[in-house]
Amino acid sequence: MLLGILLEKIDPHVGIKLWLDFITELGAFFTVAIPAVVMGRIENHPFDDYGLPRRGTFGKSFWVGMVWGIVAITALMLAIGGVGDFSLEGLALHSQRIFRFAVFWGAFFVVVGLFEEFLLRGYSLFTLSQGIGFWPTALLLSSVFAALHYSNPGETWIGLLAVAVIGLFFCLTLRRTGNLWFAVGFHASWDWGESYLYSVPDSGGMVTGHLLRTSFHGSRWVTGGSVGPEGSVLVFVVIGLTWVVFDRVYPEAKYEVRRW
Repeated sequence: MLLGILLEKIDPHVGIKLWLDFITELGAFFTVAIPAVVMGRIENHPFDDYGLPRRGTFGKSFWVGMVWGIVAITALMLAIGGVGDFSLEGLALHSQRIFRFAVFWGAFFVVVGLFEEFLLRGYSLFTLSQGIGFWPTALLLSSVFAALHYSNPGETWIGLLAVAVIGLFFCLTLRRTGNLWFAVGFHASWDWGESYLYSVPDSGGMVTGHLLRTSFHGSRWVTGGSVGPEGSVLVFVVIGLTWVVFDRVYPEAKYEVRRW
C-alpha cells in the first residue's frame, strides 16, 4: 500500500515494472528463508542461528550498518570526485518525487540486502562452516557472490574482484557482530547511496528514479567505467580502510562456529 502511494504519479508501465522488481526480490528472500526454516527443524537449529535473529530485526546493529554503508560509499564518491572524474550536474527529480523514490529505493535495497546476505552468509555459511571452518567458507561463498555478478551488463574483472572483497568484509561483520543485521544495513545503504543518492551505475546498471544528473569522465580505472564505482580501483582503498576501522571497533568474534 505504501509503495503504491509513493509511486502513484509515475508512468504506470514504469510503476508496474518497479513493483514487479520489488516483489521478485522479496520472493527471492523467502525462497531461501523458508527452506532454512525447514532445514532448521530437521537439524534441530532455531532460525536465529542462521544470522537473522528475530530480536535484532531492524535494531541497532542494522542502523549502525546503514551509517557505515553510506559513509563508505560517500568516501568512495568523494575519492573519485577528488581526482576530477565525477561531476554533479543538478537534480534529476523534483518535488515529491524526491521523497517517493528515496523511500522506494530504500525499501527495495533493504530487501536486496536481506536476500543476498542470507543467501550467501546465512544458512549456507552456518552449515558449511561446521565442516571446513569459517574463513574457508567465507572465501568460497564470497567467490560465489562475485560469480553471481558475472552476467551483469558491462561487468569487469575489477568489479568482480571488488564484489568478492566486499563479500569477505560482510563475512567479517558477521563474525564480529554475531549476526547479519549490520551487513544487511551496510549492504542496503551502500546500494541506495550508489544507485539513488549519487545516481551512478551499480554493478553495470542505472535505476529508474535516481536523484541526480551526474557524469563520469576520465580513466575507467578510477571511475569504474560501465560497472560504476564498484569497478574502480579506489574501492579497494575504501573497503580496506573500512575493514581496518571495523576491526578496531569490533575486535571480538561473536559468531559461534560449531564443528561436526
